[in-house]
Amino acid sequence: MPIRSLGVRHRERIKAHLQALATADRYLRFGHAASDTQIAKYVDGIDFTRDEVFGVFNRRLQLIAMAHLAYEPPQQLATRPAMVEFGVSVLQTARGRGYGTRLFEHAVMHARNRGTDTLFIQALSENTAMLKIARAAGATVERDGSESHAWLKLPPDTLASQFEQLVDTQAAEFNYRFKQQAIRLEHLIDAVRELKAQLAKPGGAASQ
Repeated sequence: MPIRSLGVRHRERIKAHLQALATADRYLRFGHAASDTQIAKYVDGIDFTRDEVFGVFNRRLQLIAMAHLAYEPPQQLATRPAMVEFGVSVLQTARGRGYGTRLFEHAVMHARNRGTDTLFIQALSENTAMLKIARAAGATVERDGSESHAWLKLPPDTLASQFEQLVDTQAAEFNYRFKQQAIRLEHLIDAVRELKAQLAKPGGAASQ
């Protein structure tokens, strides 16, 4: 499953992805039923020079799943230091394929390779899918009423983890370029078919 790093030029695609989420999914992702305007403000506020954003594209290059690693955020809890925070979203049509888990694992690898000590998740307690992923990874989960907080202690990076990130990045870039070329070829074939159909009509060049 190629996971591609996203940058400033993907901002509109990120916005389209999040705004395509159903109301219930927006509620789980943001802790409230975020409006299109609120989502746009959130996306416009992503600092790509600091944070990391990852995405999974389908063959039509639609962003169907994405994760946001927010580095050096404001202090989440008064008794704990600030940590890198993880957030994820998957379109309803792409559920059940393990995208959430794979994005989480990818984020963990990137965070540890940046020397981050702890990954933090803040989720609604009813977001059982997210909390299940966190617990499966060994995170400590604490419930506080309607919200739950999870902390995952990250191991230090290794040569293997750095190499894995490099390979994943190159594979994702190749996959993205391949899909781009496939779409361009498909558009070219459609154009040729349309031209042939036009020429085959009475009065067209082929009938003269």
